[in-house]
Amino acid sequence: MIQGIGIDIIDLHRIKKLIKRNPRFITKVLASKERVYYHTLVSEKRKVEYVAGRFAAKEALGKALGTGLGKLCFTDIAVLNDDSGKPVLYFPGDHLYHAHVSISHSDTSAVANVVLDSY
Repeated sequence: MIQGIGIDIIDLHRIKKLIKRNPRFITKVLASKERVYYHTLVSEKRKVEYVAGRFAAKEALGKALGTGLGKLCFTDIAVLNDDSGKPVLYFPGDHLYHAHVSISHSDTSAVANVVLDSY
């Protein structure tokens, strides 16, 4: 049974400006395993897309939970890819839900959708 649905969209230019203005933005938004992958990316465009997609997914999770991020920090949540490349959400309380996440990018935006259902 579906417990929550969330969606978020973010402007890539906004994320690019935040990264340039404050390099610590990366450590505030990405969990440690996400940062490891981020640093393997070569292209600045791909790095911005990656951060924006993760940011949108975490915001969408807060909406799906119905509480916003509440007491969670962005770094409490990780969006990692499985062996096939599918994004998978890890967060405190993830044992309560089966989380489905989808992330997409255009030239100007990143969007993420999260659906939570019960086991």
